[in-house]
Amino acid sequence: MARITASVYTSHVPAIGAAIDMGKTTEDYWKPVFAGYDFSKAWIKAQKPDVIFLVYNDHATAFSLELIPTFALGTAAQFTPADEGYGPRPVPMVHGHPELASHIAQSVIQDDFDLTLVNKMDVDHGLTVPLSLMFGQPEAWPCKVIPFAVNVVQYPVPSGRRCFMLGQAIRKAIESFDEDLNVQIWGTGGMSHQLQGARAGLINAAWDNRFLDRLIDDPATLSQVTHIEYVREAGSEGIELVMWLIARGAMADIAGGAKPTVRHRFFHVPASNTAVGHLILENN
Repeated sequence: MARITASVYTSHVPAIGAAIDMGKTTEDYWKPVFAGYDFSKAWIKAQKPDVIFLVYNDHATAFSLELIPTFALGTAAQFTPADEGYGPRPVPMVHGHPELASHIAQSVIQDDFDLTLVNKMDVDHGLTVPLSLMFGQPEAWPCKVIPFAVNVVQYPVPSGRRCFMLGQAIRKAIESFDEDLNVQIWGTGGMSHQLQGARAGLINAAWDNRFLDRLIDDPATLSQVTHIEYVREAGSEGIELVMWLIARGAMADIAGGAKPTVRHRFFHVPASNTAVGHLILENN
C-alpha cells in the first residue's frame, strides 16, 4: 500500500524563486535563507519520495475572481509552470500522478469533502518555489507531484479545523491506494506577512515560532485558531498557514500512531517582506 512517510512545511515566497532563477543565492542577503534548506536537500535526496502531495495556493494564475474553488485537486498527467506576468519560471514541467489523484478524489469526496477536480492547470510560484527549495535546479523534478490548491485569497476561506480534518481524510485515501508508493505531503505558504494596507510589512516572529511549536506538539488545538487571530497576529497573508494543517492532519499520530520525529526546523526574517518558516516531520 501507499504510505505517507513525512510531511514538509515551507514558505513559498516568490522572491525566493527569483533569487534562485537569477543566481543570487550566494549573495549576503539571500545566503542565510538558502542555508536553512541545505539539510533538507540532502534529506530528500536520501528519502527518494515517489509522489509529493503538495498543498499550496494559487495567486490568480490558474484561477481568478471569476472562479474560486475552495479545494482544487490537480488530476492531470502534467502541469505547466505559470506565467505570472514576467514569463514562466525556468523550472521543469511538473508531472502528476493521475491514478493516485483520482483515487484520492474518490475517497475524500466519499468522506464528505467537496473537491474541485482540475484536469488542466498551470502551477505558479506557490508550488514551484517549494520544489526549488528542496530539489534545487534539476533538469527534471525527481518525483511525481499532485497539486492541491486551497483558496486562502478570497474570503470566505476554509477554517483551520476543516483543513486539519481534510488532512486526515487524505491520509486515509493515500493509505488505501493499492501500490507501494513513498508519499510525502507538503504544506506551503506563510509565515507572517502582510502585503498591503497600514500594516504592510508586518512580521511577527514570536507568533510564528509559537505556531511551529504548536504544529509539532498540539496540532489539534492549533486547528481551532480563528481566522481573526491569523490576520491580527500574522497579517492578512498569514492565513496561508491553514494549509500547513492539511499536511499535519495527514500524519500518523493524528490517527493514533507514534508522534513524528522533527528532522529539521528553520526560521528566518526576512526574505523579501516575509518571515520564512520550514519544518520536516517524519512518521515513525
